[in-house]
Amino acid sequence: MFKKYYLIVYTILIMFSFFGKVESKYDKLFFDLKIKSISGEELDLNKYRNKTVLLVNVASKCGFTKQYDGLQTLYEKYVDSGFVIIAIPSNQFGGQEPGTNTEIKNFCETNFNITFPITNKTDVKGDNSHEIYRWAKDNFGRATIPKWNFHKILINKNGKVQNTFNSFVDPLSKKIIKEIETIL
Repeated sequence: MFKKYYLIVYTILIMFSFFGKVESKYDKLFFDLKIKSISGEELDLNKYRNKTVLLVNVASKCGFTKQYDGLQTLYEKYVDSGFVIIAIPSNQFGGQEPGTNTEIKNFCETNFNITFPITNKTDVKGDNSHEIYRWAKDNFGRATIPKWNFHKILINKNGKVQNTFNSFVDPLSKKIIKEIETIL
């Protein structure tokens, strides 16, 4: 009896091993979306078509805020190779981004010399999350939903989610750099 049960389980496991990862259908690509910049103008993401994009939800009063230094270094290192970082301020985690867009912009430029694009402060999770985050979740899954500030979503040149990195993964980590260099 045990052998028969073992054989059935083994057969089922083998059958499932032939199923590859199911690719999402992607009715829209990242480049089909839009968001407001921190200055209030519409930022058409089509502008970044054929580039590698790292989306990061940010906050000025977070323990991870020092990651801005690493993000700026990463941006400067790869911008000429077709890489862009887009910072998306959000106040959804511990109220750590309470400022206005003007205050956020001044904070980033004054304290970290940020030169990559920053968007309007917006929700990144829940029912009121920005379309970008709903799109990412629909096409890549729950790994794209930020659990805290400085969650990272890597978008490849084809406008699809390549990978995600939690807040604890430093922007200059080998893990992120290797993934970026692989898809640039």
